[in-house]
Amino acid sequence: MSKLRESPNQARFYALRHYFVISVLLGLMGALVARALYLQIVEKDFLSSQGVQRQIRMIETPAYRGTIMDRFGTPLAISTPVDSVWVNPGEILRNLPALKQVVKKLKLDYPATVTLLKRKADREFVYLKRQLEPGLARQVADGVEGVYLQREYHRYYPAGEVVSHLVGFTDIDDRGQEGLELVYEDWLKAQPGKRRVIRNRKGAVVEEIAQVKRARSGNDLTSSIDMRLQYIAYRSLARAIKYHAAKSGSAVLLDVRTGEILAMVNQPSYNPNQRKNQSAALRRNRALTDVFEPGSVIKPFTLAAAIDRGLYNRQSRIDTAPGWFMVEGHPVKDIRNYGELDLAGILRKSSNVGAAHIALSMQGKDLWQAFKDYGFGEPVGVSFPAESAGYLRHYMDWQPLDHATMGFGYGLSVSITQLARGYAVIANGGRQIDLSLIKKEPQEVQENQIARHVMKPSTAAMMMEMLEQVVAPGGTANQAAVSGYRIAGKTGTAKKSIDGGYQKDDYIAVFAGIAPASNPRLVMAVMIDEPTQNGYYGGTVAAPVFQEVMANALRILDIAPDDLPALQAGVIDKEQGA
Repeated sequence: MSKLRESPNQARFYALRHYFVISVLLGLMGALVARALYLQIVEKDFLSSQGVQRQIRMIETPAYRGTIMDRFGTPLAISTPVDSVWVNPGEILRNLPALKQVVKKLKLDYPATVTLLKRKADREFVYLKRQLEPGLARQVADGVEGVYLQREYHRYYPAGEVVSHLVGFTDIDDRGQEGLELVYEDWLKAQPGKRRVIRNRKGAVVEEIAQVKRARSGNDLTSSIDMRLQYIAYRSLARAIKYHAAKSGSAVLLDVRTGEILAMVNQPSYNPNQRKNQSAALRRNRALTDVFEPGSVIKPFTLAAAIDRGLYNRQSRIDTAPGWFMVEGHPVKDIRNYGELDLAGILRKSSNVGAAHIALSMQGKDLWQAFKDYGFGEPVGVSFPAESAGYLRHYMDWQPLDHATMGFGYGLSVSITQLARGYAVIANGGRQIDLSLIKKEPQEVQENQIARHVMKPSTAAMMMEMLEQVVAPGGTANQAAVSGYRIAGKTGTAKKSIDGGYQKDDYIAVFAGIAPASNPRLVMAVMIDEPTQNGYYGGTVAAPVFQEVMANALRILDIAPDDLPALQAGVIDKEQGA
């Protein structure tokens, strides 16, 4: 019993230990209370700001890219709202079942996605999939912690392939890659804004703090294109390419008074809304980038250059018999012996011999300078990506054969747009005008009226008369005629060049024309590359495209007919009364 009984010393020890423990606990409790009071009173503002800063984020406010429109406001390229799905890897990797469901809805590869997120686990922002339809994006992200949405804008092209070569397209970050989208990137691009916000642990914005940078939408762009005419030209060219089983083709329609391009079409084309696996060849704007030897459509400019220099006049005649002649051992030939022809006859019969004789009668420097003045060998000035200047070899490098063949369109290369601009010189009374893919302001149109003359007005008028005979019955371009209107134009059928010569059976069919001839308003040039069925001449392949498009354009633009019998009768009555 004595062993069990505690000694007074032991009892005192236990009591002291008890009090010590209680004192320590009370001290710790007091320290905690003091710390809490310190934090709540002294450090309150500092800790509050630190907590807020850990929830503050700088987020981007999206803005619209500028709209591209036709001359009447029809949208050619617009931006539509979409949502992109992004995740915080650190959050979503803690919930793999949810991630698996999200990946399934987005039709992504689950193992690859997990690997990607683990590799980027130190980041707070990783895209899973961009630019989804907003409804689908909400279905994917709703209720899943660590999965968020970001508003963006997706470029949409309502006219699709009809105007794709002209408008171009943007990449996924809304940066212009081709066409007007690229040329006018600085004008069209949006300036996203920035704002400072507080987000909760689920990523939702709970408070706006400040607008750091205001969002600015891009500027709208009004093109010169008339979509009514663009659709008609596209449809007509596509039908001709199919009917003649051709390789490709291009067509350009100009307003000769303003230099505005009203339609520019190419085949083959592509849909800018569906660009996957499409080759660069499909995206090329052939009307501006591709060049070819134009053949006989150059003959009016050869004649104009000689007339301007006083070497020939309306009554001049050229003996083309016997239908050929030799230059440096090479024959220059017509398809038959036309005998003696006046200048109009050379164009009407499309005589190579006659054009070559006229070219050789001029100094090489004069012919070269005239072609330069008409715009050949020079860019058309629309600042389009990869626009070609064509090819016009300097006269110092010409051999006699080059000099001769230059007269009927071999030895130089042009784009179809350059050719249209050349014919606009004739239509515009000899004035060289600036072309534009952007709708011109009235002041700019007036400036065209004082553009420099590169051909005498009298020569331009004479060429118009001669080119009307080409379209009249008996000429090579009667299939370009438009009922009720006087049409002036010229055909061309050129062999395709290869290294060391020309391909035997591959041709380029060309037609360029002006309407109405009495008061020119429109110029159109058509090129069809390698037609293999149902003919290959410019008059039977390219001229019908001109006829269909021009007939519709004259009606749509409400241009008065100038060749109706009633109008002719009225002119006769006035002359008799005088």
